[in-house]
Amino acid sequence: MNTLYIAVIVGSLRRDSLNQKLADALVQLAPTDFSFTQVKFDDLPPYNQDDDDHQAASVLRVKSQIQSAHGLLFVTPEYNRSIPGVLKNLIDHASRPYGQSVWDGKPAGVLGASVGVLGTALAQQHLRNILAYLNVPTMGQPEAFIHAKEGFLTEDGHIGAASLGFVQGWVDQYVAWVRKHVQRKTL
Repeated sequence: MNTLYIAVIVGSLRRDSLNQKLADALVQLAPTDFSFTQVKFDDLPPYNQDDDDHQAASVLRVKSQIQSAHGLLFVTPEYNRSIPGVLKNLIDHASRPYGQSVWDGKPAGVLGASVGVLGTALAQQHLRNILAYLNVPTMGQPEAFIHAKEGFLTEDGHIGAASLGFVQGWVDQYVAWVRKHVQRKTL
């Protein structure tokens, strides 16, 4: 397999999102045979089961992006000790109608950054619970509950020197996780 395509899902829609910046910095640390595409989902309607038989064009678009990916990268903030509502809305749309989930079997990595010391720990745990139900094999270690202190990101959008070793280690493990699961599918 030449290139592995990764769907990047950032749980924040905010223009100056710390987690968007983290996602952008992460892709710079991956090997060249990984290609990352961010899934844009700010135009999804609220999920309503009545629409399952006639999904909106925006829903079909994001489902196609996720379906064609070899792996998933979730980078999410924590809102009120859980995942953002817009992220849950995306997950629900892409898992429906029942029996037609595009999440099934796709290897995932989950991380997030916050200015708080818990660094999105509870949001990540909630997201992992949801992904487990959807049969998304999610990398368990290393965990990355990132406390984004001054210097975490450089002015030009790279991971700062103090955090680079840890974040690079996480990316290396994620790359190995995706490769392992993609190889299993091709055997």
